[in-house]
Amino acid sequence: MTGRKTVGNTWEPAHPKLIGVSSPSRRRLLATIGLASLMAGCAGGLDGLVGPGSDAPPPNTPTGDVIGNGSVKVGLILPLSSANGQAAALSLRNAAQMAISDFSGGQSSIQLLVRDDKGTPDGARQAAQELLGEGVELIIGPLFAPSVQAVAAVARPAGKPVIAFSSDAGAAQRGVYLLSFLPQSDVQRVVTFAGSRGKRSFSALIPQTPYGNVVEAEFQQVANQGGRRVATVARYQPGNKASIDAAVAQVKQAQSSADTLFIGEGADGIGAVTQSMAAAGLTGRDLQIISTGIWNDPRVHGMGTLDGAWFAAPDNARFNALAGRYQSQFGSAPTRIATLGYDAVTLASALTQNFGTQRFSEATLTNGNGFSGQDGVFRFRQNGLNDRGLVVYEIRSGSARAIAQAPGSFVGVN
Repeated sequence: MTGRKTVGNTWEPAHPKLIGVSSPSRRRLLATIGLASLMAGCAGGLDGLVGPGSDAPPPNTPTGDVIGNGSVKVGLILPLSSANGQAAALSLRNAAQMAISDFSGGQSSIQLLVRDDKGTPDGARQAAQELLGEGVELIIGPLFAPSVQAVAAVARPAGKPVIAFSSDAGAAQRGVYLLSFLPQSDVQRVVTFAGSRGKRSFSALIPQTPYGNVVEAEFQQVANQGGRRVATVARYQPGNKASIDAAVAQVKQAQSSADTLFIGEGADGIGAVTQSMAAAGLTGRDLQIISTGIWNDPRVHGMGTLDGAWFAAPDNARFNALAGRYQSQFGSAPTRIATLGYDAVTLASALTQNFGTQRFSEATLTNGNGFSGQDGVFRFRQNGLNDRGLVVYEIRSGSARAIAQAPGSFVGVN
């Protein structure tokens, strides 16, 4: 993914917009927001988000309800009764309800059929079969990669597209589109931004985890483009002091040939990494430190050793606004990925309103101009992955401030 830029941060109480599409009835999608924290290692590999409001939902969680009364049926498959992912599933479901209510004053043309996959591929497959039997034209969800793959095995032969929430790029394929926050996008954005600031030689400290494997692959590709080069990549075992110290020593040895250090560690493990760096005399004064949206976390911002570091993430403003409305309506805070449920359903409503029988065709869903959503501009690629507009933040004095805004469109972006 190349040529990524970044998004605005104003609240617009409207509906999803099809960027670059001429239509008198087009709507603007509600708003842009920022990433609270992205987590690797949940079920399905990279799937899962940690954010406010992550307490488990009450036992009376709706698992088979119908939302809206439009004529076009759309399925929504979520792990509503699974202990792993239940809170995120409820947030996605409730945000979907908000989207139906918000769209054109509650006049969405879709009817959302909600099904529980119980957090398993078998449950997801059964849910997809039921939904196709009931005449759905599009399936939204599931959350975890194995479940997405199970749904795809049912939906693709039937010619029905899927818009899923997994953050594991391996779940994407033609006709199965990931709306999630992909770590590859963060890496591409922050590395190319560093390059625009004159950084040319990159080292990396990356944990030996599924998330680390993904970001290393993207880092090696992007950091070796556009006149940039990789000086060294050091991997380590999380929580293993000797392993971390050895990786830091490797980066320290290459310090004279690098001007930037990418760190792929999240809030839970970054303290051990920065302690080892400090002991080795490796600081942000010597190298520009960069990372991904896993650093959009107050625990990271409060670490003085990371002052001046950069990371890429969606804009925070519109999530905060949506979260406030969610809190008022449902009595609890949503998890961070609630916006994905909102955007998926609003997009389905907007496409139904604007494109008639071509509403969920491949050509419509992969429109190169993309769409504008709660997390800024996004678009689906034919391979099922997505491009997103991302902000670059700088950590400074316990908080993060935007130093490069996100784009309002993909005009001129390949």
